[in-house]
Amino acid sequence: MLTRISELTSVLLAPNAGPMTLEGTNTYVIAAPGSPRVVVVDPGPDDRDHVDRLASLGPIELVLITHRHDDHTGAIDAVVARTGAPVRAIDPAHCRGAAPLVAGETIEAAGHRIRVLPTPGHTVDSTSFHLPDDGPHGSVLTGDTILGRGTPILSEEDGALAPYVRSLWALRVLGPATVLPGHGPALPDLVAVCDAYLHHRAESLRAFTSSLARLELPGLPPDGGSVPADESTVSSVTDALYAGVNRRMRVIAETHVRTHLEYLAAQDLTTSVAASPSSTASPGR
Repeated sequence: MLTRISELTSVLLAPNAGPMTLEGTNTYVIAAPGSPRVVVVDPGPDDRDHVDRLASLGPIELVLITHRHDDHTGAIDAVVARTGAPVRAIDPAHCRGAAPLVAGETIEAAGHRIRVLPTPGHTVDSTSFHLPDDGPHGSVLTGDTILGRGTPILSEEDGALAPYVRSLWALRVLGPATVLPGHGPALPDLVAVCDAYLHHRAESLRAFTSSLARLELPGLPPDGGSVPADESTVSSVTDALYAGVNRRMRVIAETHVRTHLEYLAAQDLTTSVAASPSSTASPGR
């Protein structure tokens, strides 16, 4: 069912609910009420019924992609085959019949302005889309950079904490826009969400640094600072901090350790916010 979320957007929920996707992937449809043409953001997984519903919405002028994960991109080719719509993304591998997105460009489609804002961190190609005319404060489609509930994990392949923190600051500049996340419900105030996320990341970093300083592992400096993020060290630190976790959580824990070690090694602390120290380290969602 297509559900109106804001003045210019509706959401079609994909049938892929799960621990990492919450209720499912939010496929967004940008169109003013009564408009014959639409823009689709994240066609979702390759599910026949979901693609059928998208194809029935009317002429799709453009498909936009927030990031590469299959729960957002799996239906690209099926939608293109059904509708002939061009697809644009930061990564050329996900483009069909159109050029890759350019940082800062403003797209004019379906009668609306859509500003492209790269927000790497969750993945290297993560992109948000700002709709400045969507209501009194505009709206931002954030993919998995911001979720409707909880906080995202950073991809084990190409996620990174420093660019993620910078992306949160870049989003915060947009003001109290409505947040339209890739999973979960819409949120009313982008500034408040970014502040909460930055606080969470700062607390996580403090907890990790404190835990690291207490370890007595070969090769680790006694103060917990400037630890190499090689695979051997990542494995040793994960063993020490997250002993006994199951295989699925082990992957998340290793990603948490690796991204924090890389962040500390780069000493990219200027984009943090003040946070209260915490006594335990825990991998983010």
